[in-house]
Amino acid sequence: MKEIQEYEKDIASIRDMMERSAKFISLTGLSGVLAGLYALAGATAAYFTVHYPISPLKFRIYSVREPDTLLRLILIATLVIIASLATGLFLSSKKAKKQGVKLWSAASQRMLLNVSVPLVSGGIFILIMLATDHFGLAAPASLIFYGLALIQGSANTFDEIRYLGYSQIILGLVSAMLPGYGLIFWSLGFGVLHIVYGAIMHNKYDK
Repeated sequence: MKEIQEYEKDIASIRDMMERSAKFISLTGLSGVLAGLYALAGATAAYFTVHYPISPLKFRIYSVREPDTLLRLILIATLVIIASLATGLFLSSKKAKKQGVKLWSAASQRMLLNVSVPLVSGGIFILIMLATDHFGLAAPASLIFYGLALIQGSANTFDEIRYLGYSQIILGLVSAMLPGYGLIFWSLGFGVLHIVYGAIMHNKYDK
């Protein structure tokens, strides 16, 4: 009986080592929660830049065409992305040290490669839409391409990331049918969904 228990422990240890080498497990739920909060803060700043004093729940029938306003929105989005990436790297680095694994491993490199294709192509596509005055589809496109990136990267990290990707794509498709509510859907996708999934991952993996 004792030998069987030791055998099962050895199998569990081997399985854990294989998972550590194949998947990027240093991703933290807290970084997802904070990224969601950053996104909501950015959405609030965007609202005061574009909508205020009109209610954000009111259907918007006009497009943002002023170059100064577009630059401010791009700056807000850039700051949100930088803050989210910096926080994610910092917290993942701490978790990796605690786990005794390398942050820049083969698994993290594969994940970065997988997510970079839809993210870069999506970013270029959105810039093309903005340059050609297709402003109403910028928010849906960002949600859809981000969802595709999450699904691509989920093969090398936690499974919950895949379901977050599905949720982002669905939200993006609904947003495409209601382009006047782009800021609301952007807030739900990058803000609320990040907070919800981040909290789930934190309770499941980080405690």
